[in-house]
Amino acid sequence: MYGTVARFQVKPGMAEALEQLGRDMAADPSPGFVARYVYRMDNNPDEFYVAVMYESREAYFANANSPEQHEQFLEMMELLAAEPEWHDGEVVFPAE
Repeated sequence: MYGTVARFQVKPGMAEALEQLGRDMAADPSPGFVARYVYRMDNNPDEFYVAVMYESREAYFANANSPEQHEQFLEMMELLAAEPEWHDGEVVFPAE
């Protein structure tokens, strides 16, 4: 498996809109999608972390480079205070 962990901060008052965007994205997953976990930080409710997993590196980058994903990213950026910090890599210890 392959994926990313990202840290991002929403603009004040935009957390609910971000959650709705996440639900919309989950309704139509891209090929090879495995899972997405979104964390909201206790000490800062505008700070989030997301872990996303795909079946393979190829599936991950096919999604990352798709026009559909780019459109979703632009929608998400309207809600964020700054661009996310992305940390891509291989999932080496999956829990099964």
